[in-house]
Amino acid sequence: MRYFIIEEDKSLGYTGFVNAAPKWGLPGIDTCPACKATWGDICMAYPSVDLTPVPALGRFERPGARPIEEYERMRELVRPLLPPGAVVEPGSCFGPLVGKAQGRFGQFVSNYSHVLLVRREALEKLQAEGLRGLKGCRMEVRFRQRNSPELLELELLPVGRLHPKCLPTDREPPCPRCGREYLSLPKQPVLDAATLPPHLDLFRLLDMSTLVICTERFAEACQRLGLDGIVFLPLPTEG
Repeated sequence: MRYFIIEEDKSLGYTGFVNAAPKWGLPGIDTCPACKATWGDICMAYPSVDLTPVPALGRFERPGARPIEEYERMRELVRPLLPPGAVVEPGSCFGPLVGKAQGRFGQFVSNYSHVLLVRREALEKLQAEGLRGLKGCRMEVRFRQRNSPELLELELLPVGRLHPKCLPTDREPPCPRCGREYLSLPKQPVLDAATLPPHLDLFRLLDMSTLVICTERFAEACQRLGLDGIVFLPLPTEG
């Protein structure tokens, strides 16, 4: 099986832009007592998760950065609501994108590298092809033009890792207290074949969450159906 990184196709002249943010989020960590880092990762996003049953919901609407103990308490409140396979970290986001949009859109929209939007009719075509793990989630986005498309946010579970051969040999292990694992994107990334999901045709990487990955099944279906807006960059794997 071949795999690809998905990126926005800027060659088609689409002007569409979505200026939106998730409705809720976990706070980042303000100075981990172990590694001393202040950090959060907004790429771990679960738009299908509704936090309205959670007590003190206002804390999730203005998360900011907070002491690690408060982050951990808030994290445990959302755990029962997460989909199978979800991983939460400081800064993880939940609920629909809220904001505004305007311009001309393709079948896919990827204004931000870690977010992938799709027109409803395009998603239905891909699901009819039997592609696995495609979940489109509604957005609360207001368009500034008539006849606006119905865009859905694709929920991307974090699975799969980069192969150790493309990473620095002297990298620090994850922090035992907050879990922070600092990695920069290698010049020539390689996937670790042993970690890749056999049941998903679209996902994000667990250790490089800005990368949206698809299988050749997904790429070939998009090309066959004429679904535009994104490009597919080959990504090698090693077992």
